[in-house]
Amino acid sequence: MTLARKRRVLIIVENLPVPFDRRVWMEATTLQAAGYEVSIICPTGKGYTARHEILDGIHIYRHPLPAEGNGLLGYVAEYGSALFWEFSLALRVLFTRGFDVIHACNPPDLIFLVAMFFRPFGKRFLFDHHDLCPELFETKFASRGLQYKAMVWAERLTFALASVSIATNESYKRIAIERGNMPADQVFVVRSGPNLSKIKPGPANEALKQGKRFLVGYVGVIGRQEGLDLLVDSAAWLRAEERDDVHYGIVGGGPELEAIKAYAMEKGVADIFTFTGRASDQVMMDMLNTADVCVNPDRVDPMNDLSTMNKIMEYMALGKPIVQFDVKEGRFSAQDASLYALANDPIDFARKIAELLDDEAKRQHMGTFGFERVHAHLGWDHERPKLLAAYDAVFAGR
Repeated sequence: MTLARKRRVLIIVENLPVPFDRRVWMEATTLQAAGYEVSIICPTGKGYTARHEILDGIHIYRHPLPAEGNGLLGYVAEYGSALFWEFSLALRVLFTRGFDVIHACNPPDLIFLVAMFFRPFGKRFLFDHHDLCPELFETKFASRGLQYKAMVWAERLTFALASVSIATNESYKRIAIERGNMPADQVFVVRSGPNLSKIKPGPANEALKQGKRFLVGYVGVIGRQEGLDLLVDSAAWLRAEERDDVHYGIVGGGPELEAIKAYAMEKGVADIFTFTGRASDQVMMDMLNTADVCVNPDRVDPMNDLSTMNKIMEYMALGKPIVQFDVKEGRFSAQDASLYALANDPIDFARKIAELLDDEAKRQHMGTFGFERVHAHLGWDHERPKLLAAYDAVFAGR
């Protein structure tokens, strides 16, 4: 009797290295544990510089990437370089390990160009819709010009080529159906639930409070749309109100990190901010486990309103009360684990932080609610079957 050959998957992600990209790594390890043979193409990054590495049986192929583009020439350089390396490394995987499916994780919505080359050879295409690229561009540049229209076009072609797409929430599923013209039964919602075996409450490190009574924690990318400047404004307002018992721990890197540091200096609050830059999981866990309140200052805009932020569910998994602006999917995830400030209002955001810092019982109640909700409904264990169902649909030819 001949044994069936393993299903082989090639995951391509451009914007973050793996395993630093926690969602992609959870997907990859889930597939590997289910008997798939998994390869990944991604960029190099701080702490992830090996061009080829095998982790937990998964082959990771990394490539260099220019700095994030800002403007037409910057985007051409960034995306052109990425596509060259993705295509070259896909050929390498094809002639060594092989693959049956290309699993493309956006942004950008251009990886379909790599998948399109391999489609005549029977290679399937699954689109993992992480970000709304047209809305992201509109948020960054306040424009719906030619580049915006090109991104809408690229998104449509990506959905058109995909036999199955994965949405991170119901808002993204609606976009796949309405804007991407995908049949509803070919769109699977797989949320970015945290791995609760790794993200769990632990001891606080009081030294991280830098002598202050309270610590406000943040983890995530630091870009234009993440609103760290608004958090700096909130901290400056609290200090002006003679509230000087709070330190802020910011874990994460990104294109706006140095600008935010400079802004904190300008606003006179640099001494109460710790910026770790891109950091290890241990540094992240220490900071968040020490935090009394965790925050998500993402601006209310067309992208953030419809996007599920991983940090929210990670905060909940650690039993932390949250302050964020009132965005649709953020409210769905956190519900009563969060207070919701008026849209893009740093003073109201500051008042919500102060409200929680001054009410320990409320912090405990909200933290317990979030912890129980993420364990009952939002952890990765609840998402594994949905991911595997999406792959069954790919191989069934739906």
